[in-house]
Amino acid sequence: MSQDLPITSWALLGLLSFDGEDAVGMTGYELKQRADFTLRFYWVSPAMSQVYTELRRLHDAGLVAPDGPSDSRGRGTRWSLTDAGRAALEEWMRETPAGFPVFKHPVALRLMVGHLADHATLERMLEEYAGEVASARADLADVRSSLEGADAPGEPFHHPSLVADWGLAHFDSEAEITRHVLDRLREEER
Repeated sequence: MSQDLPITSWALLGLLSFDGEDAVGMTGYELKQRADFTLRFYWVSPAMSQVYTELRRLHDAGLVAPDGPSDSRGRGTRWSLTDAGRAALEEWMRETPAGFPVFKHPVALRLMVGHLADHATLERMLEEYAGEVASARADLADVRSSLEGADAPGEPFHHPSLVADWGLAHFDSEAEITRHVLDRLREEER
């Protein structure tokens, strides 16, 4: 089963797994909001159209089920993880290697061809990036704070809090790397 689904499907199943047995499911829009609030810090948050495409794929595979009526375009449907969906997600976690992340960094790519720009342009790019990192870190710190009280071992948001802590350390590292590269560029300019 795990080879049949793209990683985005697994991400959406994972987001649905946080709804308890008494939950009424989530609409595609609500799922997109949850993805934007959480996934964007460590994975690509899917486009709205991709959320609906993946929900149809997951429904066809019997991994999610509608919880009620929807409008004529299928919007407004509340989706829940089925028992088969939870089992597939658990199997995916146990049986599928996580894989090594691809370093896809637009700032590093531009720095690689920095010989085509002047120092001022490169410094401005890195300073802007440092500001974006600080902003993203502040956003993630807010997310992390929202998990407090439900983040102890055995609590529903324990593992998301570990990911948030990892993300905060990542942003701290990115800020340090950016400062280091900026210092080197400024030193070379002298």
